[in-house]
Amino acid sequence: MSPGKCASVAASDPSSFGRALVHVGARMATRPVPALQWATRLGAGMAAAGAQSAARALGWKGQPRLAPAPKDRRFSDPAWEERPWFLAQRQAYLAWSRSMRDLPAAAGLHGPEARKAGFAVDLVVDSLAPTNFLWGNPTALRKAVDTKGASVVSGLRNLADDVAENHGRPRQVDTSGFEVGTNLGCTPGRVVFRNELIELIQYEPATGTVFDVPLLLSPPWINRYYVMDLAPGRSFVEWAVAHGHTTFAISYTNPDESMREVGLDDYLLTGLGTAVDVVRRITGAPQVNLAGLCVGGTLAVMLEAWLAAAGKDKVRSTTLLNTLIDFSEPGPLACFTDARAVARVEERMAAQGYLDGREMATTFDALRPNDLIWNYVAANWLMGETPPAFDILAWNSDATRISAATHSQYLRSFYVENRLARGTMELAGQPLRLDAITADTYVLGAREDHITPWSSSYATTGLLENAAVRFVLSSAGHIAGIVNPPGPRRLHWINEALPKDPELWLAGAVEHEGSWWEDWVTWLADRAGRRRKPPEMGSAEHPVLCDAPGTYVHG
Repeated sequence: MSPGKCASVAASDPSSFGRALVHVGARMATRPVPALQWATRLGAGMAAAGAQSAARALGWKGQPRLAPAPKDRRFSDPAWEERPWFLAQRQAYLAWSRSMRDLPAAAGLHGPEARKAGFAVDLVVDSLAPTNFLWGNPTALRKAVDTKGASVVSGLRNLADDVAENHGRPRQVDTSGFEVGTNLGCTPGRVVFRNELIELIQYEPATGTVFDVPLLLSPPWINRYYVMDLAPGRSFVEWAVAHGHTTFAISYTNPDESMREVGLDDYLLTGLGTAVDVVRRITGAPQVNLAGLCVGGTLAVMLEAWLAAAGKDKVRSTTLLNTLIDFSEPGPLACFTDARAVARVEERMAAQGYLDGREMATTFDALRPNDLIWNYVAANWLMGETPPAFDILAWNSDATRISAATHSQYLRSFYVENRLARGTMELAGQPLRLDAITADTYVLGAREDHITPWSSSYATTGLLENAAVRFVLSSAGHIAGIVNPPGPRRLHWINEALPKDPELWLAGAVEHEGSWWEDWVTWLADRAGRRRKPPEMGSAEHPVLCDAPGTYVHG
């Protein structure tokens, strides 16, 4: 194969999943006994599927030997149990998928190699589910009959639109009813500072008095900030302001090619570090309370360690929301962040100076393909439905770019080398030592988080050995665990003890009804000082520049 063709293949498979599948096949070819055993199990499963469907046709009412997972919504239509044709498809698919998922072990793979191969197999298995095709989806076929084919026509129209306008991916959300500043990111506030990297938003007070210590929100630089100010009644910002906290939030600019050299030290000092200083000057407070989400939380910890090395005490407390500090077990993202995959990402970023937001979105969708890809293939393309209007998905579709230098440093320093947790990281001229951090810290994990596994978030409790740490576990996933206002079906778990093993923590945790927001606001009040008259919006040094949500969020 020519170098040009090699580069083309690498670009189309940057995480080397195709290579992993080829490796599984090659290994199976050299292991005849495990290969024969695997083929025998597959054949037996397929034969059982045929026998069970034939028995159903003859009136058998028993339960098939294989059943979908309890939370697998793909096979919820009664036809999968009642109709022999669909039962045969389902049982054959379940038998085949079980055998396919056994392949890495049958091939003798272990460790990271087996994990990547297993992830690649899962992608193939999920993509070939019968529910992804019209003839194998009873719900779609029924709708086609009921609408006299209109649903099929609408589905083909959706498919054509997505190929032309959405890079061939099914749309997840109808964004037409959402507008940032109107019904998203609309808590009243003002932009009081702007530099080349950030806009700083100060929110209007909602109480007669406020706490002395202001609150600064550190959002991810890989997403729009307003996930922390999503919608009225679902806004973390609104909740904090309503409970008497003078609240500020950072909104990052959307990098383009001219920012290719902007790196982590810029986000540390020009971004979060500068925001801390501006907040202190506007409010007159010597310290701030920080609350960071995902990589915004990682950045907050880095700043704390940097300030400690510089002998500066500017942070009163830190809240870390679904944040990784120890990247030794990053969950499924490890399949996209090994050294080879990172090198491929760097090659692509070198040409344009940034990572396009669509690539990041594709990666996150691949972590939960049945929910975030194939669910919409079935609904939009097979059944002709319009995607739902949902605020979280509207925010998620508002993708941002990431500068090449920042993303490369982040992937290598954290996912590949895990330098912060190992105590070997230096940034902006200072060593970053976690044992130098003494500020009280609230660590939140989400039980169903597929991006930041809660057990890996829990590892932070052992790394901040000189800080008083509280760990709380929320229900829901990476974003819904944060956008978690008080209401029905909210749960969180608390255990004051912090054993090394997260499963031991969970075994001793007490389940509480309601949102963790209520626990957090009580914890933060104890670290926010006395009440005072609200400060002015901005100051003579940092006057109001414009209304929130500002200009960078639209870039």
